Amino acid sequence: MTIERVKATPLHVARVHRLVERAASLPDVRAEVEANHDENRWWPTSISDPRMRMLAAGWSTRVSYRMIETYARVIASADAYGFDSLVAATDAELGTLVRPLGLPRARIDYLRSLVELLGCWEKEGVDPTAEPADCDALIFDLAARVRGASYKVAQCALLTARGYHCGIIPVDSGMVTKLAPALGLTLPPGAVAHERMRHVLEAAVHARSAEFRALVTDNAYQVRLPAAAQPTWFVHLVLIYFKRLYLNGPSLRLCRRRPVCSRVVDCPHPPLKPDLPGGERAQRDRQHQP
Repeated sequence: MTIERVKATPLHVARVHRLVERAASLPDVRAEVEANHDENRWWPTSISDPRMRMLAAGWSTRVSYRMIETYARVIASADAYGFDSLVAATDAELGTLVRPLGLPRARIDYLRSLVELLGCWEKEGVDPTAEPADCDALIFDLAARVRGASYKVAQCALLTARGYHCGIIPVDSGMVTKLAPALGLTLPPGAVAHERMRHVLEAAVHARSAEFRALVTDNAYQVRLPAAAQPTWFVHLVLIYFKRLYLNGPSLRLCRRRPVCSRVVDCPHPPLKPDLPGGERAQRDRQHQP
């Protein structure tokens, strides 16, 4: 069973391209993408075992960006043990390993249930890294059967297992709540929104792959993009860092009239002025209205 793929309308495709085009041209976004494209600190390529990559993706949940150094040390230690040694470890040993990340019970449960799922896949002859594998079905299965694995986590686990350029654009909660409105996307409530938005973004990149790919050279990005790869990983990073830098605040450079405004940032529309304490600015403005 999978979630039915929604077709991206021409308007959605145009809006996704317009947003990525503008975001990719921003120097601060480019700096972040360049720092994370070829070697991502959350999901390092130094981890060669796909099972360990899936574990690393699951253990990255509920870890803030401020904790990236701590997370990197824990994942490096886990990789040094090896996946099979982790499986054989006691809960007490695993708890000591993951305690710096917090939520040790949840992380141990993720590992144990991931092992169960991988065992079932092996019996069924399912290889999550195989080219013909149905990514949508695998994501749905992982989200349904692994404790602590939401659709977001399942997307990331499959992405890391298969490699950055496998065609998956993982969607997090901030993309659903902040990027979707910027694109005029109406999403269903609940966790399924992550999957629906992922489908739209992936469809947009596939529909205009050459144009998205051209953004790499047009903006002089210093990244390695395989010749045969869809630029899904590039688009994912552009959107993630645009969200973090401009939407989480949000930035005063961000237009409040999106998605109607085509400029997204630095447009001619004046930004909303922050209100004074107690709504004094709004009260004062009403007093001076004719």
